[in-house]
Amino acid sequence: MIANPEQHDIFTIFLEQGAAVMTRTGKRNPKGAEAAGKKAECVGMKDFMDAFLGVLREQKGYSQHTVRSYRADLIHFFTFLGAQKKDIDAREIRSYLGNLFGRYKRTTIARKLSAIRSFFSFLERKGILESNPAKEISSPKLDKYIPGYLTVDEVFRLLERPDKGKPFGSRDLAILELLYSCGIRVSEMAGLNLSSMDFPARLLKVTGKGNKERIVPVGRQALRAVERYLDATRHFRGKWGGDHGDAPLFVNQRGGRLSSRSIHRLVKHYALECGLSPEISPHSMRHSFATHMLEGGADLRSVQELLGHESLSTTQKYTHVTLDRLMEVYDKAHPRSH
Repeated sequence: MIANPEQHDIFTIFLEQGAAVMTRTGKRNPKGAEAAGKKAECVGMKDFMDAFLGVLREQKGYSQHTVRSYRADLIHFFTFLGAQKKDIDAREIRSYLGNLFGRYKRTTIARKLSAIRSFFSFLERKGILESNPAKEISSPKLDKYIPGYLTVDEVFRLLERPDKGKPFGSRDLAILELLYSCGIRVSEMAGLNLSSMDFPARLLKVTGKGNKERIVPVGRQALRAVERYLDATRHFRGKWGGDHGDAPLFVNQRGGRLSSRSIHRLVKHYALECGLSPEISPHSMRHSFATHMLEGGADLRSVQELLGHESLSTTQKYTHVTLDRLMEVYDKAHPRSH
């Protein structure tokens, strides 16, 4: 498997470091190892790992969050193996994955396998490995996930909560309106700049996953909410020097860019004020947008473009929701449905 016998040392050094971490945790426990393994330092493997993560970040446009997750996944994997093996084959990888079942969600296990497979593929392309030992290992079958969403009435209740008379109440309303109007991700929302908005054309330029840009239309009510917010905070922006095109569209009370976490918190805050589920999040607004668009007659391909999904199958999960609704209407309305 190793193209160059001397490259055994790369794995051995890292695995010995992993074994030391395992000794400190006191047991071969992946969860314990994950926390402790993040402290592992190894010059040989670390260089390869850093190069791999650099490719993900700079060439493939992976988000910082995904890059951090992949790094933790790789350290977790090598830490779990310990120093017993100088070579890594499919059996070792399957043993690792088997140990994760019951401890992690299938989606997390699939991501960890993806990190391992991608890393070994990188080493194979660099000529360090002759073949990728994870290439033929299948990802776990994922449970069908039907996203949660709000009804139209619930969305309207949510949009009535922010205090429009206060500058940052108008900001919160603009965020909620834009989330529902455009169906963008919370990370995309946090990354918006003043120049992202084209008010005359009612368009929004969004930078999505993989740094891919897309243009989405903006509803008139959302547009008015953003305009009111910008008017209400104009004097703050002038004082902070944040009124140029590259300045963040949504700011906190210190003038800095509003983070994804802060947006998540404010959505949850207003949802709780409305008596809605504590599970409501910015992603719930995205699900609501997609579901209501499909229920209103939009075709699946258009919704795919608006959401920024690469694969149509990702968008198709929303049809389960709309089909359930259609069946409900059919059963109530059709005289021969029973």
